[in-house]
Amino acid sequence: MPWLGENFFPDVDGGQIKMHVRAPVGTRVEDTAAIFADIQDVIREVIPADEMEALVDNVGTYISSMNTIYSNTGTIGPQDGDIMISLVSGHAPTADYVKRLREVLPQRFPGVTFSFLPADMVSQILNAGAPSPIDIQIRGQNVEENMAWARRILPDLKQIPGLVDARIQQTDRAPAYKVTVDRTRALASGTTQQDVTNNMVVTLAGSAQVASTYWLNPANGANYPVVMQTPQYRVDSLDALSTLPVQSASAESPLLLGSVAEMERTQTSGVVSSYNMQPLIQIYATRQGRDMGAVARDIQQVLDAHQADRPKGSSLVLTGHVATMMETYQGLISGLAGAMVLIYLLIVVNFHSWVDPLAILLALPVALAGIVWALFITGTSLSVPALTGAIMCMGVSTANSVLVISYARDRLSELLSDSRVIAQAATHNPALIAAMDAGRARLRPVMMTALAMMIGMLPMAIGHGEGGEQNAPLARAVIGGLFFATFATLFLVPVLFSLFHRRDHERTANAASGAPAHAATPSSYS
Repeated sequence: MPWLGENFFPDVDGGQIKMHVRAPVGTRVEDTAAIFADIQDVIREVIPADEMEALVDNVGTYISSMNTIYSNTGTIGPQDGDIMISLVSGHAPTADYVKRLREVLPQRFPGVTFSFLPADMVSQILNAGAPSPIDIQIRGQNVEENMAWARRILPDLKQIPGLVDARIQQTDRAPAYKVTVDRTRALASGTTQQDVTNNMVVTLAGSAQVASTYWLNPANGANYPVVMQTPQYRVDSLDALSTLPVQSASAESPLLLGSVAEMERTQTSGVVSSYNMQPLIQIYATRQGRDMGAVARDIQQVLDAHQADRPKGSSLVLTGHVATMMETYQGLISGLAGAMVLIYLLIVVNFHSWVDPLAILLALPVALAGIVWALFITGTSLSVPALTGAIMCMGVSTANSVLVISYARDRLSELLSDSRVIAQAATHNPALIAAMDAGRARLRPVMMTALAMMIGMLPMAIGHGEGGEQNAPLARAVIGGLFFATFATLFLVPVLFSLFHRRDHERTANAASGAPAHAATPSSYS
């Protein structure tokens, strides 16, 4: 069991690679496009041309916020972009290409951050739209200290085996210009802070922000927004920005921005994130070549080691795909245990016995052992489909055991009603005879049920075809569990039945001689 590993869902080789690239923060979009062109050349060196169907990139920020709603890849500025790669049918394993790209690209492009995002629909849904399955969130009001704390945690996270693409999503090093207005000089000329802000917004972002203007087309009655903005080539330096005219209602003539304000280069946040109105710093990461459960445990150890230097009022939370996996595991394991208890109670009511259902229930650990061995031999990690297959296997195994026990109980009742059998009980135990008869009589239906289930699951267990890896753990768990459970049903369950009822013939004999007749037959409570 310790060597199985734990994943939420199996990895699916859909023949798609989705990569997010971030150049140094502040890179202009045309320079970012040039870097992407060089990255594409390296990708073509790693992936053969006959295996690549399409190579598409999106550079820079989105024009509309609707695109951000439907595709959150972590883009925050002109230095970001996404590369989508589609492979042809019959390609080599996609994971091998991803691993090779992770090794080559950082060496060829130092200073550029590469991260591989969920490419298939299932992984994107499981990540709930996040760009990475591992999301470490630092929440607190002190953004500067939280960012410094995140930078101290990040190197230790990168040392964890199997953890890749670790990076801080937010940045506080985006280049910016700080404009400080001298309010005394501005008021002396009849200019306010709002006048300066409005004029700068119109020049740099357009008049739609401060004065929305529309033109009504008399031909069709449609409104069209009219936006005024200074051409970018005219505001290409600090000197050009300092000559920006600032017009106010009370001033007779416009002023130059440089006459009422000072400008300096600075750094600011490239993106502002929050959680429940608290500033948020996120560390994203994913895994490679190692199961998610082991990586998550190592991450938690690193986070616990850094709790001592946690900024005051801040909290550290491991969330994302990992947290969802742990919650799902707890629910499925609890459901499996609850199902076993309910099965036991239901059979108790049906058989009017406490010990016969126990014989059935004791066969289930053998089925669980078969599930573990099947997953271990096939190199399959524990996952939600595997646990679902375990629950299915429990149902079929219980049904087969009920067939054996039900026949054994009926056969034992017949034997105990025969006085000749009671007379020979010292040398021929009726419970043992009933158990052996039940094993022989129920051999065919038990084998037919188990074989039909295992053969039916065999194509799914092989996992061939696109997306076949998704359901393969379910089928492998069912096949391994039923293989072991069938032997338990035909051998262990009858043995337990014979042991539990080895004294029934004595109670029957005592009842016939006038002793109290309680518990005389296996149909009464024992």
